[in-house]
Amino acid sequence: MKIHDVVFVYQMKGRDELQWHGRYHQHADNEFEIHYFIQGRGQFLNDSTLYTITPGSLFLTRPHTMHSIRADDLDDPVTYYALLFYIDPDEEATNLLNSHLSTGKIYKIGTSYRFFFEEIKEKGQSEHELLKRSAEYQFLSFLYQLSDGLHRFHYGSESNHHIEKALRILQNSVMEKMTLPDLARKLHLSESYLIRLFKNKLAMTPMKYFRKLKVEAAASMLINTELPIYLISQKLCFYSEFHFSKVFKQMTGLSPSRYRENYFQTLG
Repeated sequence: MKIHDVVFVYQMKGRDELQWHGRYHQHADNEFEIHYFIQGRGQFLNDSTLYTITPGSLFLTRPHTMHSIRADDLDDPVTYYALLFYIDPDEEATNLLNSHLSTGKIYKIGTSYRFFFEEIKEKGQSEHELLKRSAEYQFLSFLYQLSDGLHRFHYGSESNHHIEKALRILQNSVMEKMTLPDLARKLHLSESYLIRLFKNKLAMTPMKYFRKLKVEAAASMLINTELPIYLISQKLCFYSEFHFSKVFKQMTGLSPSRYRENYFQTLG
């Protein structure tokens, strides 16, 4: 197994963003995709069947299967993780995917798997080969347990529960201001323990993760809308446009204007 990509899509609601994520497309030979929806309502077209999206629903899409996401209710925009992976035909997992996991089914796993997919995303994007491999084995284990009934799958110590709750709070607060004391107070934890927990689980502090979320949301706005940079900065509650540009460049290597210039999507 090889994980090709893991993305977190925050609140798709811009016109061009809806067009991009809602495009009817397919993937190549031996490429499968998982969509895990954690917020919002809409429809997921998988092959020729249209399913209703609800928070906590998961879908498997097979190679060459046409699929798209439809999010019509902009008052309740869709947020989700998408994971694209490759399985060699000779691997044992091929039988699992072809015999035990169905594309014609909604897997109702609940919304408590943010940390699981976030950890897979961080490890899968690592420059360290061993971390990438650990993410692939971790995800493969998830698929096996999913095929056998997810109610038997338990991903969580007490510390994982705290991380899960923290991720939910931070992801739902992207357009707001949030400080470390604010977050610690909501979780009823000390600031030092919370920092240690995030460093152990995600190799970063809570506030670095929160800035990362804001930068990901900003990147989406830059390439999917024509909002001025200063307005994007305001919407995401940065101190100033200068502060926003500095943080954005630190995390992406590009200024917001250069990022928009390089990646702006012309659709239709």
